[in-house]
Amino acid sequence: MAKIGVEQSLTDVQEALQSRGYDVVQLKQENDAAGCDCCVITGQDQNMMGIQNVVTKGSVINAHGLTAEEVCQQVETKVQ
Repeated sequence: MAKIGVEQSLTDVQEALQSRGYDVVQLKQENDAAGCDCCVITGQDQNMMGIQNVVTKGSVINAHGLTAEEVCQQVETKVQ
């Protein structure tokens, strides 16, 4: 199953993805995203100071304003 990185504060998303069988990794540091097929972020600190460093080749999903179910649906379309 796909490896999904999820920011720490998104526990509802993390639990929903785990219940669907995904390998979920908490994103605590930049290096945690390495090897992930997809990453889910809160969007609170996205593109801070205009600096963008590519750490993963996987998709990045901004969970701001989405329910855990909506995030899971987006993850499923990205990792297929």
